[in-house]
Amino acid sequence: FASHFNLKLIKLLYYKTKMVLLHMKKSDNDQFLFETTVSASIKDTIDEIATIHNLRHRVERLKMEGEELAKYGPAKPLDKQGLDEFSETPVEKGPYYSADPTGRRTGNACSPDVAKVLLKTLDEAVAVIHKDQVAKAVTLTRKKILDAIDLIRGAVMICYPQGLPEWDFVRQAIEDNEDLAGTSFANDDIPPENAALWFAGKSMLPEKKLSDFVGRHERTKAVVKLQKKGQGPPAREPVVDQDTQKAMMAWYYKKQEEQKKLAEDEDDSYASSAWASSSSLKAHFSGVNNVRLPK
Repeated sequence: FASHFNLKLIKLLYYKTKMVLLHMKKSDNDQFLFETTVSASIKDTIDEIATIHNLRHRVERLKMEGEELAKYGPAKPLDKQGLDEFSETPVEKGPYYSADPTGRRTGNACSPDVAKVLLKTLDEAVAVIHKDQVAKAVTLTRKKILDAIDLIRGAVMICYPQGLPEWDFVRQAIEDNEDLAGTSFANDDIPPENAALWFAGKSMLPEKKLSDFVGRHERTKAVVKLQKKGQGPPAREPVVDQDTQKAMMAWYYKKQEEQKKLAEDEDDSYASSAWASSSSLKAHFSGVNNVRLPK
């Protein structure tokens, strides 16, 4: 009776919480699931999806810079960056000093045991925003990512209780105070006010409702694309995904090889050979096997 009751409760909760599932896919590596309702405005939907998109990239930058922080310590001021071996002033070396090969960090890392905590927290944060969450049907929210960033903040404070300098990239990312101009990450973020959402090759107008594009039926799934305004329509999705295409190519190649082997097995060119002639035995005993008629 209890198991039957639990099953009915799960079904009741499922139907009460039915939502529209938007699959935001900018690229194969840049995608996530977002849950909303058909009554949501396109403007609010764009704002939320663009914010989540930007937060995902922020976590990716934190992962990259956080690993460097764990290995080589806080960042040097911009005017003092350079390889320690060529420094004109004495280099302060702590107990866990490890020279930064890029010269961007001081080399004074935290304890390896504490660094493991930071690295683990970074990995967990990346798992929250990873593209594999789409295949697991796990939706992403702004709160989930901000909670992951807060955990990174805590791990950094454990590693460096004295705090990080204001020019450290990790601190800037945690405090959402990054200056990405002139970097390779400059085009990663899309400001919500400069974002456009596309569905089925059409731009979703901010003044409309989601129901105007995906219908009024909840529990709908739609693939949407996030673009900067003025960039035009995004590239259409391929008919089959990359993995399926590879599998199809492998299958066709295998069939082609099988056809080649069958063609070789059916080769009847041997029929014109002397040993295959039905009258070769008679010609041999008649002594005319090697007789040639004059031309």
